[in-house]
Amino acid sequence: MFTLTPPPVRDTEVFTRLPDRFRQAAVTDWSRVNRGGAAIDSFLEAPAFDSAGNLFVADIPFGRIFRVDPAGDWTLVAQYDGEPNGMKFVSDTEAVIADYRNGLMLLDVKRGTVREHLGRRNGERFKGLNDLVFDSRGALYFTDQGQTGLHDPTGRVYRLHADGRLDLLLANVPSPNGVALSPDEKVLFVAATRGNCVWRVPLMEDGGVAKVGQFFTSRGLSGPDGLAVDEAGKLVVANPGLGVAWVLDAMAQPVEVLRSVAGTSLTNLAFGGPDRRTAYFTESITGTILRATLATPGLPLARPR
Repeated sequence: MFTLTPPPVRDTEVFTRLPDRFRQAAVTDWSRVNRGGAAIDSFLEAPAFDSAGNLFVADIPFGRIFRVDPAGDWTLVAQYDGEPNGMKFVSDTEAVIADYRNGLMLLDVKRGTVREHLGRRNGERFKGLNDLVFDSRGALYFTDQGQTGLHDPTGRVYRLHADGRLDLLLANVPSPNGVALSPDEKVLFVAATRGNCVWRVPLMEDGGVAKVGQFFTSRGLSGPDGLAVDEAGKLVVANPGLGVAWVLDAMAQPVEVLRSVAGTSLTNLAFGGPDRRTAYFTESITGTILRATLATPGLPLARPR
């Protein structure tokens, strides 16, 4: 039953921070556009767990990928000429990166190397990739955000099949950002950041989409960002404009609100821990990883192989 009862609010806790040895404030191309030209020492995003329980995160403006072990210790895995924004593992040794500057990239975590996977569509560069998720058949859904927004609602959502076929599913999203699949993989959720909402995208049997609707509406200066789904189908939405994560039921009603204790730029999340009941969040401005234990385990993420 739908109610208007205010959801309980609780604080996250600090798991670990980017060590000082990896911090050196500088102005980058990314910070000129996204941080008003301010000198920054990091902007964390793209949390993803490997099969050994290590958390990998990206540092967008400096093209860095870090591994954080279960004790909270940091290791620089790779640094390259790019802007890694989203990441998912495809095997124990390789992850696919949604790179704003370069397109889809492949990270070899053993060698610390990054190479192109898909840089263009029909000879045209992407606007600027943001996030991605695999389904159980090996298809990769990813968002092409660029600088789109309500002034230019032309952000795109793609599906890359395991055989290389590329489908354009949506081309009218104001700033498509995080993506997540429902447990039955019949619905794709897309964060429309500048629209300050989450779209619900039914995936049809013929491969298309239909009756796309607005599932959840937020508020504030910056809308929903990273998304994740638990085994019960609840959607967890990182909302950097408010510094909270919404836990939404099937009716998009918030059943819990998780509050950042280290700044308001709560950008993305991944479920981890032995039972996948712990949500780990990137607080991007302060370079902090936060965590909170939830009642239901996170949905196991599919891998193509």
